[in-house]
Amino acid sequence: MTARVTGISALPGQNHDRSRARCLGLSLVCCLVGLSCGGVEVTRFYEQGVVVTVSPVASEVGREVLLRGGNAFDAAVAVGFTLAVTYPPAGNLGGGGFVLVRDGHSGEIAALDFRETAPAAATQDMFLDQNGEVIENLSTRGALAAGVPGSVAGLYALREKYGTIPWQELVTVAARLADTGFVIDAHLAGAFAEYDASLRGFDETRELFLPGGAVPREGDRFVQPQLARSLYAIASDGPTAFYNGAITDSIVACMQKYGGIISRADLEGYQPVWREPVHFTFDSLDVYSMPPPSSGGIIVGQILKLLEPYDFSKLTIDAPEYIHLFCEAGRLAFADRAEHLGDPDFHAIPLGLLDTAYLARRRALISTNHAGNSAEIGPGNPTRYESEATTHFSICDRDGNMVAVTTTLNAPFGSGLSVGGAGFLLNCEMDDFAIKPGYANLWGLVGSEANAVGPNKRMLSSMSPTLVLKDGRPFLILGSAGGSKIITVVAQAIISLTRFDLSLQETVDLARFHHQWLPDQIYVEEERYDVATIQRLIGYGHQVEERTPYGELEMVHIGPTGLMTGAADPRRCGSVAGCSEPLVD
Repeated sequence: MTARVTGISALPGQNHDRSRARCLGLSLVCCLVGLSCGGVEVTRFYEQGVVVTVSPVASEVGREVLLRGGNAFDAAVAVGFTLAVTYPPAGNLGGGGFVLVRDGHSGEIAALDFRETAPAAATQDMFLDQNGEVIENLSTRGALAAGVPGSVAGLYALREKYGTIPWQELVTVAARLADTGFVIDAHLAGAFAEYDASLRGFDETRELFLPGGAVPREGDRFVQPQLARSLYAIASDGPTAFYNGAITDSIVACMQKYGGIISRADLEGYQPVWREPVHFTFDSLDVYSMPPPSSGGIIVGQILKLLEPYDFSKLTIDAPEYIHLFCEAGRLAFADRAEHLGDPDFHAIPLGLLDTAYLARRRALISTNHAGNSAEIGPGNPTRYESEATTHFSICDRDGNMVAVTTTLNAPFGSGLSVGGAGFLLNCEMDDFAIKPGYANLWGLVGSEANAVGPNKRMLSSMSPTLVLKDGRPFLILGSAGGSKIITVVAQAIISLTRFDLSLQETVDLARFHHQWLPDQIYVEEERYDVATIQRLIGYGHQVEERTPYGELEMVHIGPTGLMTGAADPRRCGSVAGCSEPLVD
């Protein structure tokens, strides 16, 4: 069967002319990432399933699992462990993450939290000196920066509840890949080169990633025997190998060597948690996303609901009027994030943050004519209380099973510290706590007592794996990397696709912008917006700062007949792998 070819790939019912008009400025990013905006795009539709990841090797592994009769959940487990091999900047055994799933048979939607936890010995002032000042780099580099990893336990819990293929088979694929090696592509080679200095900070990390002292180059075969041994052990013994076995011994020895505080009891006691997802409507869509300790679902929901009443039909996707309104909604939402969100097992979360009346009061603070002032606009007071080193992948299968997975080490290559003999990097997630009130973390985010460091707590996250249903049927699977910018990438993607009629790939390629309350400025991707647009935003009263391209948006669309297509982010050379040949037109 052959591919369906269109001038610009579009979802059914979309207006191609409007999509072209709103592709303004895309030629610049296409030059950066090697795409041709003006050329012919090919949209491939798949009947059996589709896998979208940052790694072509991982995408192909997921596809092979589907071809062997596995479901989307099996593919997600195999992909998760494969990324630990093929994408060391963020794929991990030593980190954590979140999964949002839809069971195609029952229609159940659930959220799995395998976020890292603070060690039991953690204290609120552990990153401060005797004068109460933050000790530079202590929360981002080395052993003290690491939270108790959750990835292995989380992927196991996903397989136990929804999988069909034996655990050993799913993990062994990654183990063999680490054992025999894979060829480094241009993107991974660039990451090694960019973070060369960080990888030289610890002997264990130099041994793993800089063999012979040289940075691995494109085309080199990268073999990881230590990681292979760990993966073979996990394949054989399950999470026990990681949390109460030889790998545990290696982690504890690493802590003792470098002054860390993760103990054997911390590892033995780690448990992932199934949680109720955040659910809200946007226009005619049902959107499901991660609850706390991720801020993603609530803050994506706030931004979309704050913007829902506005009419964008006469605006283009890069119109300063739209960018201004979106950033004002982001300002309000991130102010609430700083004050109200943390680990729900330790802090009461005000679910009134998504209440219609509350959001109407907050929306009244938005001016269509000028920027707000973050020094004057703080968090709201809901009245109803109830109980970039990240990677995302999206998978769907023919039975309507949907999986959105986001995992992280926090910073690229995490804490920079690798576990000797075990072959993997440790995270630096402790920096995601509010290590001091008002102090900005790695991503420029500030926090409050709600997210203070504390023993066994899960640190607040911005990860936003998201599922969208339309008329009760699967419609979108999406998520991104990018620290605090994950939230705005996801919200912008939903608006771009549904309000501005962009195609799936146009949505992923689109220029990005971001506002997070503090610092009080708009970040825009460099060389993506013309001078007139930036000047107009400045005229509103915004501070505008250009920055390098960011995010890793990996999306799947499911049409009303069940046909699936995917779009991968060119900023990180993402990859789409479909199961079955593309459908004949």
